[in-house]
Amino acid sequence: MAKKTAGELDETRLKKKVATKLTDHKNPKEHEALRSLMKRLRRTQRKRRVLALRKKNSASKKTAAPAAK
Repeated sequence: MAKKTAGELDETRLKKKVATKLTDHKNPKEHEALRSLMKRLRRTQRKRRVLALRKKNSASKKTAAPAAK
């Protein structure tokens, strides 16, 4: 197996795949491969958002703790 690329690169690659599949098909809702690609894209976007929120929340708690003392 090859090394995993950065999360953002994976997300952009999935976006490109979804865009090309959308242009090729008349009814994208019935296309199973496209649905799974969209699910993967949503999952990676959700992971990125959750990580950003977690990082933001932990940073605010770290800065607020010394100020309260």
